[in-house]
Amino acid sequence: MPSAIAHQPTLTVPGPAPTPLLGATPNVLQFAKDPIAYTRQLFETYGNLVSLAEGGGTRLYSHYPDCPGTVFACGPEIVRQVASQPDVFYKCPLTGPLYRFRHESARAKPLNHFLVGIFGDNEAAHKKQRKLMMPAFHHQRLGSYAQDMVAITADELDKLAVGQVQNLASTMQQVTLRIAAKSLFGEDIGSEGASTGEILHAAVDMQGSLAMKFLRYDLPGLPWHRYLNLVAEYEQAMKALLDAKRARGCDEADVLSMLMQVQDEETGEKLSEEELLGHVGVIFVAGHETSANALTWTLFLLSQHPQIMHDLLDELESVLQGDAPTLEQLKELPLLERVVKESMRVLAPVPWNGRVTAKPTELGGYSLPTGTEVFVSIAQTHHMRELYPNPEAFDPSRWETITPTAYEYNPFSAGPRVCIGAGFAMMEIKIILAMLLQRYRLEFVPENPIDRAGVIVMRPKHGMSMRVHKQDRQFEAGVGQVQGNIRDMVNLP
Repeated sequence: MPSAIAHQPTLTVPGPAPTPLLGATPNVLQFAKDPIAYTRQLFETYGNLVSLAEGGGTRLYSHYPDCPGTVFACGPEIVRQVASQPDVFYKCPLTGPLYRFRHESARAKPLNHFLVGIFGDNEAAHKKQRKLMMPAFHHQRLGSYAQDMVAITADELDKLAVGQVQNLASTMQQVTLRIAAKSLFGEDIGSEGASTGEILHAAVDMQGSLAMKFLRYDLPGLPWHRYLNLVAEYEQAMKALLDAKRARGCDEADVLSMLMQVQDEETGEKLSEEELLGHVGVIFVAGHETSANALTWTLFLLSQHPQIMHDLLDELESVLQGDAPTLEQLKELPLLERVVKESMRVLAPVPWNGRVTAKPTELGGYSLPTGTEVFVSIAQTHHMRELYPNPEAFDPSRWETITPTAYEYNPFSAGPRVCIGAGFAMMEIKIILAMLLQRYRLEFVPENPIDRAGVIVMRPKHGMSMRVHKQDRQFEAGVGQVQGNIRDMVNLP
């Protein structure tokens, strides 16, 4: 990890001291091992704003030349300050620090747009791009996407073998990957053709590895070489897709076709190929990865709370009578809405909101110099006792009496940069749950501990083993057998 550069202002935010020999590296490694547990401990020790290392000198996310250090923050007032000041708190591309090397060689050139898109734009550029993208996610468009969601979910549910143990995390990845590809590209990639998604996953998984930081040489056998190969492969596939759409006239109902046609009202400008490539990558990753994790955690929580599962199935069957929900019927399923909201509160699929200060600012009573990385903890905010009594309880009924602000409950962020696909994601999660739960009972199988993993997203480290049964309402089976560090986030039998 880079150490603080002499001319940079150091952070005054309190935090654990770096070590004499290794500097802040042990702090970074502890964070990487279990970000939620480590930062929870830091918040308990130092308060709602804490530095990863006292004095700074760390870099996790920023691609800017100067990075004084990293701070973690939580609580609605800090969320409000960060989310409502997009001119002060900038977003960075999903490639993080690797974006700095985009001009290094011809092979690195695709990093100019790979996983950049709307995440890499700030201020006026972000407003312009978001305005151009909004029609593709307008609620009037959701109806056409819903039909695809139902068809793909039905196809994937047909493949589940009754009596067999499934890795539910993989199943949810597959169904949301297909939905994202159909809605985004207009093409159902099916079970066999998920290559584009796999390329993206492999590249994203490599980005955080220590070998990428210390052995960044474009030589066969080294991770940087493999990473650039994956990026090139993805770029080639996406360009071929754009060419095919142009050849067909790109007058189709998917997001990419709409983005290829939109024009700026004032200038008449269309999105460039680089802008299209950037947007498609981030929508694809964000659009299926987060939904898959939200679904996996929700089904896990329901498997351990038989009375809630019983009540939810009563609601689904009384309204839907075994059928897939229509958009109108989704509004008639209040318990389903509360279950999803409570699941995303207690086990946030996206636990962090990363930003970099674009100018000197004040946050939580401390001065932050330009370039400071600020990680706002959605997970920690969602577990604050003053906001949510008994926060580790999975209790959907709390949503009958609470209406938290967007700064107290923000699974999709808040402010001008609130997730553009939030409506799409909520609809997708509800449709899949409604169809799956009417048809099957999923029994938790304790093959592996349920440990959380990931920084940008939170997923089950060892997958999620569930035995598939026809829906027989035997909800007590498999309850109370969970091991793993997920138990420090949610009360389980």
